[in-house]
Amino acid sequence: MIRKLIICLICSVLLSACGKKKAEITGILEQPRSGVFLFLQELSDNDLTTVDSLLIPEDGSFEFRTKVKSPSFYLLKINQNNFLTMLIGPGEKIKMTSHFDSLNYPVLVNGSEGTELMARYNRVVLSTIRKLRQISETHDKNLGRPDFASLVDSLENAGNVHLSELNSFTKKYIDDNINSLATIVILNSQISPGVRIINPEYDLEYFSKVDSSLFSKYPENGLVISLHNMVKDMKALYENKRLNSHEGEAGAIAPDIALPTPEGDTIRLSSTRGKYVLLDFWAAWCPPCRRENPSLVRAYNTYHERGFEIYQVSLDKTREAWIKGIADDRLEKWIHVSDVKYWNSVVVPLYGIESIPASYLLDTEGRIIATNRRGDALQRKLAELFD
Repeated sequence: MIRKLIICLICSVLLSACGKKKAEITGILEQPRSGVFLFLQELSDNDLTTVDSLLIPEDGSFEFRTKVKSPSFYLLKINQNNFLTMLIGPGEKIKMTSHFDSLNYPVLVNGSEGTELMARYNRVVLSTIRKLRQISETHDKNLGRPDFASLVDSLENAGNVHLSELNSFTKKYIDDNINSLATIVILNSQISPGVRIINPEYDLEYFSKVDSSLFSKYPENGLVISLHNMVKDMKALYENKRLNSHEGEAGAIAPDIALPTPEGDTIRLSSTRGKYVLLDFWAAWCPPCRRENPSLVRAYNTYHERGFEIYQVSLDKTREAWIKGIADDRLEKWIHVSDVKYWNSVVVPLYGIESIPASYLLDTEGRIIATNRRGDALQRKLAELFD
């Protein structure tokens, strides 16, 4: 009798454990179309497997049950352009409501922390996309206006601000949820096909940060392993690229620049020899550049009398925007030059510039001694040189 009781208890525990691994996804699709299938697909590092499917009923209700051994990614999908990426854990009971045509932006989702994280992020991305669409519509509606060129500059500046804000939000969102597998999807999000929100070349530290956190926690997860290998490859690629650029040439003489100032005088970079010089590439339309300018003002005020100079090169498109940026940020004290040709400036290929802000710290002989030192990092480097 006791033996039978023990067997029953063991079976009960085993069945309970098995039950906990089965996840449930139930919900409502508003305004459904008849004759359309809804698919549940499991996403692995190199494959997408259909786990289940159903014909969406007239009331839009659906229900899926599937065994989940460990937190895994799934797609709730109607077609290639209409799907929701889900992070489902063992035993989760997920309830959601979404419009039939926009699964990626559910009205309501709960019961799955990972899926909720991604859904909340998707809504922020959607808000930015709508703002960019409004800018595009304004652009199209005003074609042919006499002041169209200046309007385009204004619209482009507004678009860059929205993208910069989304980039900053995404980084903070990753920092706040660094231990969640959801950060893999967020890290690879795009604002449009081929346009990443977080660019691995410029923000490799975030790819490394996510890799470091998740690889120690989920070393057997296929997507985590893929991210880990990708980060290793990217580090090798960008290190090789760095070593073959001026950025990696410690001690190399910075290529000379000869461009006009706002007043029309031409000043050469080589004319600053004898001083420590920050060669800084920026533009008035670049929000990250503008945020860095107060740090440059602080550095200049602290070290100029002791032999520090700033040679700032603008990639602006108009002289008016350039001069206004200088005045607004109170940058008049140091050297400013530009050919006002945007990304067609002669300095772009000369220095291999792919993004701004970008900077090189030069010694008194014009040799590169540091690159892209910003904020406190620049202050610390200058303190090493002068204190």
